Amino acid sequence: MDEHGADAVNSERAFYGGIIPGMLRRLDPHSAFMDPEQFGQLKRMQRSEVKGFGSVVSILPGRVIVLQTIAGTPMQRSGISAGDEIVAINNIALGPLTPEQLIQVLSDARQGQAMVHVRKPGNARPLQFTLTPQEMQAPSVERAFLLETGIGYLRVASFDESTARDMKDAIEKLGGAKLKGLVLDLRNNPGGAVSSALDAAALFLQPGQVILSAKGRRVSAEEKVPSISVPYPFPISVIVTAKTASAAEILSGALQDHDRAVIVGEPTFGKGLVQNVMPLREGTALALTTAFYYTPSGRSIQKPLEGMQLEHSTLKPAQVYKTDKGREVRGGGGIEPDQSVQPLATKRLEQFLEASGSYTVFATEFLRSKPVVTAKFEPPADMIDKFRAYLSQNRVQPGIGEWFASAEWIRFRLRQEIVNQALGVEKGDEIEAEREPYIQAALAALR
Repeated sequence: MDEHGADAVNSERAFYGGIIPGMLRRLDPHSAFMDPEQFGQLKRMQRSEVKGFGSVVSILPGRVIVLQTIAGTPMQRSGISAGDEIVAINNIALGPLTPEQLIQVLSDARQGQAMVHVRKPGNARPLQFTLTPQEMQAPSVERAFLLETGIGYLRVASFDESTARDMKDAIEKLGGAKLKGLVLDLRNNPGGAVSSALDAAALFLQPGQVILSAKGRRVSAEEKVPSISVPYPFPISVIVTAKTASAAEILSGALQDHDRAVIVGEPTFGKGLVQNVMPLREGTALALTTAFYYTPSGRSIQKPLEGMQLEHSTLKPAQVYKTDKGREVRGGGGIEPDQSVQPLATKRLEQFLEASGSYTVFATEFLRSKPVVTAKFEPPADMIDKFRAYLSQNRVQPGIGEWFASAEWIRFRLRQEIVNQALGVEKGDEIEAEREPYIQAALAALR
């Protein structure tokens, strides 16, 4: 066949990129063949290793503004700092690009040495830097702080080998068993290592309690909390969204079924497939679905898979199940929250100011005067008027009624943005939590 083709066939590309993936595509969305590069990337993700330059940035239409640089990273060593604006990467001007295009350019830049043009506040002429990405640990426990006296907050972005240990370390720093409650934020957590989710569940559930069961044609297993576990006693609220999936759903479902936590937010994604990664020859691997995950009450986490090989196993009528205390919970895919929460509604002016980057640019200019900014920073009384004057200079002139309807929110956002740049986004997140509807709903559930 090869000798009669219009062009020579790359057999490796044909098998790795066409024949084998095509065979697996009809099974389910998650069974997949991995070439050596993809398999290596998976192993790095399991270790939470990523390549990067070490910065936190604000991405707006046509603008990338540095909010924070991490000590010891290429960004920090180059002298780039909070408030600087990245105007070009590898000779690609960022001004005409959409946020989606900016994210792609930033992602591509991390794959190798990058030439970055940066404009510092007060300087019209950009400076040029050549940055080489380095391997960095991406902590899965992104935030840990007190929402109020005795009430802790943890934001867990994914589950990797060290997540449960990092969760325990963070809880101990916040007060350990003496805490009065904990808000566990699993929003947009895509999952990861199931073993880590099991260890995390053991931090809160009683020894011997079932965490999950796995059932398939040749698989039948049950995971329980080890007998030596000493769980924390405080009440828990868990925040979930439509992008909370897999291992994060396992943890949420176990805590809900045992009446150990109140789940707030949105119905979760519904990924409850047991996947085995089988190493093959030449550095390749096969991820194959072998079973389904079930919560302690018997709910299947997997949502229906229409038009695929597993359709008959997942298209089942939704049923009602019972928690340990007899509360009704629904199955049929994903975890249904005990309390629904809607995102914060924003006014037209507020949406415009966010999209325009006005808060970030104004905060950068304010910080050039070297004010004293602490974690309890409150904007000076005249700041809201100065911000309005700044907007007017940039041809943004909202009506009086529109302005005063949003004045309190504008003052809050200025406060947050100034703290973001002066003290780091971790402290800015603590301010955001004061008004964030999901966090406030979880906090109210603890009370």
